[in-house]
Amino acid sequence: MFDPMSELTGGAPQGGAPFGGGAPAGNRQYADEIHSVTIHARQRTFYIDLKQSGNGKFLKISEKSRGGRKTTIMFDSEDLDPIIAALQEMKTKL
Repeated sequence: MFDPMSELTGGAPQGGAPFGGGAPAGNRQYADEIHSVTIHARQRTFYIDLKQSGNGKFLKISEKSRGGRKTTIMFDSEDLDPIIAALQEMKTKL
């Protein structure tokens, strides 16, 4: 299973490039951004990013509150369909 945090915690990158994505060793980029969407909500801003590293594609969802606190989750691109299904289920309960 793909672990997007493996590159941040010292897991072995695949393909020989440091930190995947082919970034030079001095560059702190761990993955290439494929697509990004920003959602401005009431008191928060959400950033949804599709990225690709040496380990594969993954999604990164970050929330920044009005106070500046940032929270992030990451998951495999293969898990997107069940997550969308769960959100659609939650929407029916509103």
